[in-house]
Amino acid sequence: MNRAMSEKAYKGLGMEGFTARWYASLTFKALDEFKVLARRVADQIPPRSDVLEVAPGPGYFVIELAKLGGYRITGVDISRTFVEIARRNAEQAGVDVEFIHGDAANMLLKDESFDFLLCRAAFKNFSRPVRALQEMYRVLKPGGSALIIDLRKDASKEAVSQGVEGMRLGRVNTVLTKLAFRFMLLKRAYTRKEFEQFLAQTKFGPIDIQEDLAGLELTLHRSVPSRQG
Repeated sequence: MNRAMSEKAYKGLGMEGFTARWYASLTFKALDEFKVLARRVADQIPPRSDVLEVAPGPGYFVIELAKLGGYRITGVDISRTFVEIARRNAEQAGVDVEFIHGDAANMLLKDESFDFLLCRAAFKNFSRPVRALQEMYRVLKPGGSALIIDLRKDASKEAVSQGVEGMRLGRVNTVLTKLAFRFMLLKRAYTRKEFEQFLAQTKFGPIDIQEDLAGLELTLHRSVPSRQG
């Protein structure tokens, strides 16, 4: 794979200041979706699991997950503003989640530390996608799994528009969000084929990729080493 596919010119700088606070208020309107996803994940992972969210933003998913059980949860985000917002949100919710500042392509976390990892609506923004995947593999325990949910680059304009309309953001935010998808987010996103090329450079296996009209869901596994003899 060439350098253009392995590393983006876009450097994946985190949202800060006003932009981060605007995004936090915008995504809060989708809180029910975070609750549904948290319940779905809770039904799939054992109690007391060690959970990592890469790029949690305001922390809505992991906070909802923390309400459902005694998980040990960490969030790593490149945005210092998001780390501050997420810590405040967790404190107000009365849950114990550790949020730390860090880069998805160079996470200062121990090897084989987590049973489950989530990366939602953020992977397209990483400047070193292959390296980020390799880091996800490194921090997962053998037998652990990762779930990546993101926009698909080949989503139709109609599918994206329908999805944004379903967010019920209000007239101004709907227009701004559609423009963001059209001129930024779709350009940064990946197709299924591109994800498969990235994953071929990692040790993940087995891999399952599901598609809908606008998005992709990748379920990745770190296999348990087979015993010899």
